[in-house]
Amino acid sequence: MSQLDWIVLVITLLAIIAYGLSKSRTSRNLDGYFLSNRSLPWGIVLLSIMSTQASAVTFISAPGQAYTEGMGFVQYYFGIPLATVVICIFFVPIFRKLKVYTAYEYLEGRFDGKTRTLTALLFLLQRGLSTGISVFAPSIILSSLLDWNIYWTNLFMGGLLIIYTMTGGAKAVAYTQKLQLIIIFTGMFLAAYMVVKMLPENVGFTDALEVSGKLGKLNVISSGITDGKIDWSGRYNLLSGLIGGFFLVLSYFGTDQSQVGRYLTAKSDRESKMGLIMNAFVKVPMQFLILLVGAMVFTFYQFNKAPVFFNEKQVEKIQRSPLKDSFNLTNAHYAELAVQKQTAVTNFTSALDTKDEKEIAIRTAELKTLDKQSDSLRAKVKSWISSKEVGGDGNDTNYIFLRFVLDYLPAGLVGLLIAIIFLASWGSIAAAINSLASATMIDFHKRFSKTQQSGEDEYRLSKKYTLIWGVFCIVVAMFTYNIGNSLIEAVNILGSLFYGVILGVFLVAFFFKNIKNGSAVFWGAVLAELLVLVVFILTKLETPVLKMGFLWLNPIGALGVIFFTLLLNPLLKKTGAKERALNS
Repeated sequence: MSQLDWIVLVITLLAIIAYGLSKSRTSRNLDGYFLSNRSLPWGIVLLSIMSTQASAVTFISAPGQAYTEGMGFVQYYFGIPLATVVICIFFVPIFRKLKVYTAYEYLEGRFDGKTRTLTALLFLLQRGLSTGISVFAPSIILSSLLDWNIYWTNLFMGGLLIIYTMTGGAKAVAYTQKLQLIIIFTGMFLAAYMVVKMLPENVGFTDALEVSGKLGKLNVISSGITDGKIDWSGRYNLLSGLIGGFFLVLSYFGTDQSQVGRYLTAKSDRESKMGLIMNAFVKVPMQFLILLVGAMVFTFYQFNKAPVFFNEKQVEKIQRSPLKDSFNLTNAHYAELAVQKQTAVTNFTSALDTKDEKEIAIRTAELKTLDKQSDSLRAKVKSWISSKEVGGDGNDTNYIFLRFVLDYLPAGLVGLLIAIIFLASWGSIAAAINSLASATMIDFHKRFSKTQQSGEDEYRLSKKYTLIWGVFCIVVAMFTYNIGNSLIEAVNILGSLFYGVILGVFLVAFFFKNIKNGSAVFWGAVLAELLVLVVFILTKLETPVLKMGFLWLNPIGALGVIFFTLLLNPLLKKTGAKERALNS
């Protein structure tokens, strides 16, 4: 990076930390530290919700996802509007009426202590691990692209955000997220503008859409039904997005403390609901536009030579391996195809200008043929890099957008976009660490500690738990490698292993009023979690026994809890009332 880029990067990061510290003044008790004294307006709640879910992987990985597989990933978010309505009707009023600090407090009064403990433990497990990935994700990419030491990058990214998260709690997190999002969206808008601006003079935005569309990158909607049958293996389609995505979103916003803690900071029931509903309106268009940036980057590389593999560190590995000569020959062939594609795409846009339908059809077929050949060469290189001879990471989806930024964007803007990686990471990680600390303090420490403590003592202890979870996430980041096809997908797969089961417990609590047996719910959740893990393993075998997209794990977990609970309820003694009496 240039000197100007470093100046922009450092000033942006320091400004965020200073702003967070300036907003850190709050009452020195649990209500102030974890819930901002329940005083925030819906606009701040909205931005906090958005920033918490839009981690660095959203801005790093999503454009690369669109580049390689098209924009179908946006269907993953189609369940948000319906899930938000359900949360506003059933979840928010109960949580706010009971004035809980965490969602899991409700479960003890509804069932028993062990059900609350299990659910909170599942949350801590999945959120702690996924937050570690959120720290690792931008660190591994920055360290590779900028030749930074991965361990120092992890420490730097994790350490700085702990400062204002630990100091100011939920209030500092919420107000800092507001400024972070403003900077993030400004940077992404400038990047999108530059992609289109750097296209040839006679190629406009609509021409760029035509190119990416003809080559399958604007395939936003796929039904999920093939030859009259449901395609269960499809990762992203209308059915998996609406059904699987609905259950995932319902669990994420309804039961994940990292989000529940955001809207419980609102000053009223109405403000909480407004923040959630506005997020439902904004999220899908926002994700669509981020993916569209990736589609535009794809079009840009039709007019300009793209690397055969976007992670240069892995290219260096293959250059030192026995496959060096094969790689060089393939790379040379790829470069020849790039020249042919530049000619073909120029001819295609010229045909668009003349509106010659026959010529457009000929040039479209030519482009598709060349693109298929290029994809075949890229697939070959990926398999070589993943082979035993090289021992590398054959996935470069997460590097595509940043490689474009570093290679083509002007000085200053590069620094701003690198800052965005930090800011997006901080926004989601800070909220996650705050939620991990709150669940630890409320659902474990206060329940099991026999020492009576003042509000000031609890405040100080909460800050210590924030520090501990921050360090834990950094440690997870240090040992996280080869985590999936793309970072954004890896985080969502991890969530899907647990979210459905957690949601199932709450669905039983809300909608099956006749079930009061805590033991039935507890063992129903245990069996459902085992079922989810078995199904997931069967889909990941070298020869998969089941072919199923990961989004379906969420309804399996939720419905599994309901099924096993209804099955066990008449078989087990009604111990819920007895246990509540003992715990009271």
